Amino acid sequence: MSIAENLEQVRAEIAAACAKANRNPADVKLMAVSKTWGPDVVAEAFRAGQRLFGENRLQEWEHKQQQLHTILGEDVGQLEMHLIGNLQSNKTSKAAWVFSAVDSVDSLKVANRLNDVCEQVGKVLPILVEVKLSEEETKHGIGEYALTGLLRNILEEMNGLEVRGLMMVPPYTDDPEGARPYFRRLRELRDEAVATIEGLSLPELSMGMSHDFAVAIEEGSTCVRVGSAIFGTRTKYREDDEE
Repeated sequence: MSIAENLEQVRAEIAAACAKANRNPADVKLMAVSKTWGPDVVAEAFRAGQRLFGENRLQEWEHKQQQLHTILGEDVGQLEMHLIGNLQSNKTSKAAWVFSAVDSVDSLKVANRLNDVCEQVGKVLPILVEVKLSEEETKHGIGEYALTGLLRNILEEMNGLEVRGLMMVPPYTDDPEGARPYFRRLRELRDEAVATIEGLSLPELSMGMSHDFAVAIEEGSTCVRVGSAIFGTRTKYREDDEE
């Protein structure tokens, strides 16, 4: 199947999951995760109507962005690219410029550095705070007991950031139901934070990937991050893109 056909199928599955959960499909965004795929593939998805994308690596996106300016011309301005991978604090300056949003803020240090860059130029950068709910060493995110403090600090002290919600990656299980407790807990943490911190609004919950997004939607996800179901088995874009 083509990328356009895959996108149509994923959107239909999102609509079906929303119907099952009595939710409006318009309330759930589809993010196409284009990490490891070249700019030609991103352009193909763009031409099929996809506008929201996610990348894991700053350097990889910089390479693709340059080429997409040539491929798509002025239309490239319609493309919304979010950083969904771990952001090293020494790369925050570039990230604040080249991404539409950063969905993986996981520490006060990273938040402060992003904010400093944005405040200097009068920019407000949308962010999500990534929460770690598993004990896997490969997973990133702030612990749930430190979450309220970070959110309060961003809301009260950082004029260059707009915290829009939370993001998480659960441990992988063959059965999508295995991810449900993690999705549910993230929603609970969001609700607890909003109830605790005056003036805080966290409308976005980014959770759910190709194999488990239907469960995530049932638990309140507002953005599902889908890669392989759209683009197929992952490839390697450029070996020298490793950071």
